Amino acid sequence: MSHESAHKKQSIAALTLGALGVVYGDIGTSPLYTMRECLGGAHGAGVSHDNVLGILSLIFWALIVIISIKYVPFVLRADNRGEGGILALMSLVTFTHKNKHDHFANLLIALGIFGAALLYGDGMITPAITVLGAVEGLSVITEFFNPYILPISLAIIFGIFLIQKWGTARIGAYFGPLILIWFLTIGALGLWSIIAHPHVLLAINPYYGIRFLLSHGPHGFALLGSVFLAVTGGEALYADIGHFGRIPIRNGWFIVALPCLLLNYFGQGAILLVDESTIANPFFALAPKALLYPMVVLATLAACIASQAVITGAFSITRQAVQLGFLPRLKILHTSSHTIGQIYVPAVNTLLMLATFGLVIGFGSSSDLSAAYGVAVSTAMLITSALLAIYMRHAWKWPMYKIALTAGVFIVIDITFWASTMMKVPHGGWFPLLAGVVLFMIMTTWKKGRGLLYDRLRRRTLSLDNFVASVFEHGSKPKRVPGAAVFLSGTPNVVPVVLLHNLKYNKVLHEKTVVLSFVFEEISHVPDEERIEVTDLGHGFYNVIAHYGFMESPHILEIIEKASDKGLQFERRTTGFYLGRESIVVGKSKGMARWRTNMFAMLSRLATGATSYFGIPPNQVVELGVQIEM
Repeated sequence: MSHESAHKKQSIAALTLGALGVVYGDIGTSPLYTMRECLGGAHGAGVSHDNVLGILSLIFWALIVIISIKYVPFVLRADNRGEGGILALMSLVTFTHKNKHDHFANLLIALGIFGAALLYGDGMITPAITVLGAVEGLSVITEFFNPYILPISLAIIFGIFLIQKWGTARIGAYFGPLILIWFLTIGALGLWSIIAHPHVLLAINPYYGIRFLLSHGPHGFALLGSVFLAVTGGEALYADIGHFGRIPIRNGWFIVALPCLLLNYFGQGAILLVDESTIANPFFALAPKALLYPMVVLATLAACIASQAVITGAFSITRQAVQLGFLPRLKILHTSSHTIGQIYVPAVNTLLMLATFGLVIGFGSSSDLSAAYGVAVSTAMLITSALLAIYMRHAWKWPMYKIALTAGVFIVIDITFWASTMMKVPHGGWFPLLAGVVLFMIMTTWKKGRGLLYDRLRRRTLSLDNFVASVFEHGSKPKRVPGAAVFLSGTPNVVPVVLLHNLKYNKVLHEKTVVLSFVFEEISHVPDEERIEVTDLGHGFYNVIAHYGFMESPHILEIIEKASDKGLQFERRTTGFYLGRESIVVGKSKGMARWRTNMFAMLSRLATGATSYFGIPPNQVVELGVQIEM
């Protein structure tokens, strides 16, 4: 074996280990509560031989069809220059419809935004249900801990959100090994139980699952919502493809995650066939009494890692939404100078923490929280399947019969699970839906409001070419002052209002005047050679357009460096940066309802200023306010 080949295998192995910690933490902690919710409690099917085999059969085939067949071979292939996630897929499919089917493209955008908004609900519920599910293992050991389950859970959740500001670059190195230990442990415990009672392996036969559904009627259909808990976290495979790649994610699933999950689920089924009383907590019933405390500690660590994954996923979605114009600029901090994607969004972190606290206190147990869990994920998975079908048609050029046999089957399965989880809405499932609807309204209001705002600004200003011609060729030339000035423009090739105001009231222009605008493309990353466009307009005027992808964060120092490579050089330390801050005045709204205009005005006030967002030195900034009536 060549040295290069050996190094490549080591790299894939390292990425696979890392993927275990980030990608599979959520789905890997599902055994904490899935079997218990399917068979126990007020809404469970009850423990019996046929019920145990039926539920196990449904869980087995859900993991095989949804994750092993749908996500790994198909969804992972629909990447946007290496990046995944529902917003990335939305960008891919809407790009193919641009300027062709406007209404259809708008529908696709709405679906993508709603799917992304729902994933924030998942980011709120996952820390609550996984941490509670782990800490509740203490009550299996002794009832002494019962009054302390909630306080301990809240303290752990607070710690999870507290460490976000320091980033996960250092502790992230331990995520993969810890989750590997978790999977091997739960797999070994399940295997030990299966060896003692191998009869449980009959559940691999889909006959038992079908018979369960037919014999239980509407109640069996409703229980599919609890079966779906076994596959929550599946979206993480797609969302994190940019960090690890398809091969490590695929290897992590088939080599470690899937076998260990199945062993544990079947092990829980085996112990339930022997002792019905273990339904109170079948997961911890697998562990010998001497190992209960270590198992609670390991489960809590796994729950923390699972929570970490969905929190950082929310940060990533937020950055994508900001770059694509669906959210106002938010303060985004990079917590690692070496690891791409390690970001911290303080506002999102605080909101998620408060929502998680509310869920833990409001629901009180992982069993009650399970009623709220799955609704958001099942809806997001259905949207992903619909977008995938469109992508297959327009990007892969598949014939309709082939799409019907693949994406069509996935959509039917997703609709079945989605309809079942919708039955949870009265019992708590309303929460993630409400969170998704609120965020959807915020994102669509911001997008539409910015469009209306740009239209109004465009009416008040000129194109750059006409402006330069009118100032230097047809009118009295203004006084030029030494130095360089950079004026930020929200729209390419348009004179920013702040430049017009500077000329009108100060009656001067700098010897080197640069109009800089940012364009955020519907791709994940923009190649370095396409980053900057520099156009010399004459008379010391330059138009600079900086292109960024939705997974990239712009920075003024990079832009200056790239511009100097293209011949536009100026002294950064003595350059003034002129920014305009729009102040929205709500008047007689045209194009948007008044309440949405008020919401847009509020969001504009909350948006992070361009100075910190683009990394502009604060002592070199001149900011002028512009009032705009909407």
